[in-house]
Amino acid sequence: MRLSRSLAPVTAALALTLSLPYDAMPHARVRDAKHSAPALFGAACRTTVRGSHVVVYCHNPYVDTDRVRLHIECARWWDIDTDSAPVDAAPAMTVRLAGRCWKEVRSVWISHQKVR
Repeated sequence: MRLSRSLAPVTAALALTLSLPYDAMPHARVRDAKHSAPALFGAACRTTVRGSHVVVYCHNPYVDTDRVRLHIECARWWDIDTDSAPVDAAPAMTVRLAGRCWKEVRSVWISHQKVR
């Protein structure tokens, strides 16, 4: 008797699930062709600052070429801030960028540009 009472709810749930109309069944989520994922882009850069010298290594693991550029802001008001020439990091390529201030470095950043 106990076995039939414990199987009754399971049997009822199974019968209701199998009797649902097809439209009420859950569907797998499929992305539309219009809403495709954005293409991955951008080299990963590793920055090292030692005193007044800055060295950056940027590795591009993606298919599109990334034009990277080093920007250095110096701490002293009379020290000239610098921007490096743009360097193209082709797919699977690592590039080295370097620059310096006369005295201390305040901040360093890298800009990225997609090459068409």
